[in-house]
Amino acid sequence: MKYNLIIADDHKMFIDGLLSILKDAPEFSVTLTAKNGAQVVKYLSINSADDIHLLITDLTMPEMDGIELNRIVKEKYPKLKTLVVSMHIDGGMIDKLIRNNVDGYVPKNAEKEELVSAIRTIIKGEKYFSKEIKQAYTDAMFEEKKNKEIVLTSREKEVLKLIAEENTTQEIADILFLSKHTIESYRKNLISKLQVKNLAGLTKHAIKMGLLEN
Repeated sequence: MKYNLIIADDHKMFIDGLLSILKDAPEFSVTLTAKNGAQVVKYLSINSADDIHLLITDLTMPEMDGIELNRIVKEKYPKLKTLVVSMHIDGGMIDKLIRNNVDGYVPKNAEKEELVSAIRTIIKGEKYFSKEIKQAYTDAMFEEKKNKEIVLTSREKEVLKLIAEENTTQEIADILFLSKHTIESYRKNLISKLQVKNLAGLTKHAIKMGLLEN
């Protein structure tokens, strides 16, 4: 059985390298090489995806990137498998691709054996994600969960903002008509809630939360 592939990448060297790797895997035949996602979408709209088994795509390409290409392909041709091969290992990007049913993701510096193994695994109907990709995804999801879990009250946000603006405890107490002791308690609670060591850490969080933009 011959499996037909499409490769989308704006670097000719990568495409040439992949074609040379696939020479050692005679079951694969490359139907189309494209410089960007728009060319792939155009090809599929004219020829349909019925006889294409796998699309291998880069992420960063002109006109239409790999994230958008994967989204369109999975929407219009859900049976067509997609494998991302990219230098970018970014948890947010991986999450977007997974949400849009990507079938696999391998870094560009992967060994050629891994690349061929990923292609074979996906064509068999399974998913394939490299170790580094799984790790980046897990780290990003853990970070997002941690950030979501920290909920501050409006009063805590007020105190945090005033701390970040370098007001003293007494000044914050005067501004908010609270006792110095109460502000001290807020400060201690914020340090423990946000898991920081000092006022500099609190300031960083205030910036991250957009409290100092007004």
